[in-house]
Amino acid sequence: MNKLGSGKAALVIGAGDATGGAIARRFAREGYTACVTRREAAKLESLVQRITADGGRARAFGSDAREEDQVTALFETIEREVGPLEVVVFNIGANVRFPIRDMTSRVYRKVWEMGAFAGFLAGREAAKHMVPRGKGSILFTGATASLRGGAGFAAFAGAKHALRALAQSMARELGPQGIHVGHVVIDGAIDTKFIQDMFPERYALKDKDGILDPDAIAEVYWQMHTQPRSAWSFETDLRPWMEPW
Repeated sequence: MNKLGSGKAALVIGAGDATGGAIARRFAREGYTACVTRREAAKLESLVQRITADGGRARAFGSDAREEDQVTALFETIEREVGPLEVVVFNIGANVRFPIRDMTSRVYRKVWEMGAFAGFLAGREAAKHMVPRGKGSILFTGATASLRGGAGFAAFAGAKHALRALAQSMARELGPQGIHVGHVVIDGAIDTKFIQDMFPERYALKDKDGILDPDAIAEVYWQMHTQPRSAWSFETDLRPWMEPW
């Protein structure tokens, strides 16, 4: 039998410089080993260094969230070498914009694999490890496209709708077994270099709290994880005060 690591672990799938990284840092501050993953582990080096410099623990993994064998191995490695997973956050975006007449089947399939199928793999593996322990949180990152499709976003909306349905089904199945499944709808521009470079007018609203602060987003994930079972949230939506509905 494999021995668990000595500490509790939180896994962020789709970690980066913005939301995913902020979530990892937030859980690291609470004593979790922040396990972060994306396809290229080298791109996570700065995040791991930042968490370590702040006194936390972190470990980076390179894995393709669309590949079943890699996802299974990722969870088994963390459970064996780091510790029991108490939190799993699925944070892959897959946001692309294509007119429907120009979209290829390859693009649609890839977006679905990244935004929906990968969420299923992560959710399934998380449940396998958490249910026997009777506790844990599985949190999925959604978007406005989770609720409604927009022009040019057929693939993205299709994937995000599917992810939300997955989360709903998992919540009803796993809630009675002690697992908190949640879905976070993020509606609005996020404080990232991409927004700064590509949408400078929008980024200028930062001083007026007009774009989402990744650290503020991360705080909501932490709050959802620590909610008492008698008052679990399944879904919450986050948007700047000035964002139109």
